[in-house]
Amino acid sequence: MIGALSRLAKTVGFIGGFVVNVTLFAATTRILDVSKAGVLGDGVTNNTARIQKLIDDEAATGGATLYFPAGRYLTGSIEIKSNVTLRLDEQATLLGSTNPTDYRNFDPFIDGSGNRLGDALIVAVNADHVGIEGRGTIDGRGPQLKANERPYTMRPFLVRWVKCRNVCVRDVHLRNPGAWTLNFYRTEGALVERVTIRSRGLGMNNNDGINIDASEDIHVRDCDVVSGDDALVIKATSANTPSRNITATGCRLSTGTNAIKLGTESIGRFEHISVSNCHISNARMAGIALYDVDGGELKDVTISDVAMDGVAVPISIRLGARLHAFREREMRRRMPGRLHHVRIENVSARNVGIMGILINGVPGHPVENLTLANVSIEVPGGGTSADAPVQLPENEKAYPEYNMFGTRMPVYGVYARHVRHLTLENVKVVPRISDERPAAAIFDGEDVRGHVISTSR
Repeated sequence: MIGALSRLAKTVGFIGGFVVNVTLFAATTRILDVSKAGVLGDGVTNNTARIQKLIDDEAATGGATLYFPAGRYLTGSIEIKSNVTLRLDEQATLLGSTNPTDYRNFDPFIDGSGNRLGDALIVAVNADHVGIEGRGTIDGRGPQLKANERPYTMRPFLVRWVKCRNVCVRDVHLRNPGAWTLNFYRTEGALVERVTIRSRGLGMNNNDGINIDASEDIHVRDCDVVSGDDALVIKATSANTPSRNITATGCRLSTGTNAIKLGTESIGRFEHISVSNCHISNARMAGIALYDVDGGELKDVTISDVAMDGVAVPISIRLGARLHAFREREMRRRMPGRLHHVRIENVSARNVGIMGILINGVPGHPVENLTLANVSIEVPGGGTSADAPVQLPENEKAYPEYNMFGTRMPVYGVYARHVRHLTLENVKVVPRISDERPAAAIFDGEDVRGHVISTSR
């Protein structure tokens, strides 16, 4: 029984026009059955100390895969160390403790709404070659934990990777988190594959699905996410560490808020990001949301081949001036950033709730070099001529969402304000019933090419 999780090879591929390195992992040869080392799967015994000791001991001797056979394993916060992988049998469940004192905060920070977060059920910090695999389940039991807190202030993430390298999360079922479900912060090199997430309808806040922050070389594929908050979200809370070289493909996304989102937290940079071949359903906010509002830079982003069924607004883009910081000693940005060189193509949307596309910069800081190509949207229609003169507020410093300007829109198709080098290629908007508003309106636009094709049913 020797060896540990090891990098097998780096393969080069092309996703969304970007060259990406995908790190593959060899299965470990050292496998330890935790049930034979004192860890009990009875659903009652708190195994936190036992599991942590196994992790610590194996990491100190070169690493191993800790195998959890069928059973229900109760635990509080555990920290995965380098060269250690958790493997869950299909009938195995890691159960989060419902006692708030069983959780630890390994990396405290403030989120975009001013909440203090960072506690987690499973976490790794500064670890290399780590992962979670197998078809078992990790159940955070967030609602039960919430019921035991008075007041309710501690909301643990389900799985969190902090400043890690070479991470693999594959095949597992993640459910009922206290906050974000699967989070990467300042991590380099990760593969997330065939992961199922269920965090919707819990009566809780901030139940993001896959949450990637200030990380690079992260690749997500073939995941199924039903989340209470943003389903697939990329953030940039570090001024010095970009979110870069990130791809996501083949995912199914359903959400109580936004499905594919860059931002809201955006003090840093987003670059070389591709999302493709995804299906979005039952999203209460935007299907695609690009929000750069804290002085960062968002560029070189491609989103393609996305089908939506049931969203409020299919595409919402905002360059704003909220200008928040999120960690101690981070410089507070005083100027809006840049949102430029974005291409969104081959997008279809039906059963839309409000309108088609919202694009907003701020005066003196336009959204630049944006291309929308082969976009087909079915909107509800029903607007009146009295709606057409409506002037939307700037709301430069507001928290960005599609409804930050209200829900009474002067157009039913495309509204663009403060834009430069905007290209519309084969953009079609079809109202389900007649609409007296125009299909599109552009304010403070420079070098706008193309137009919106509108047909009535």
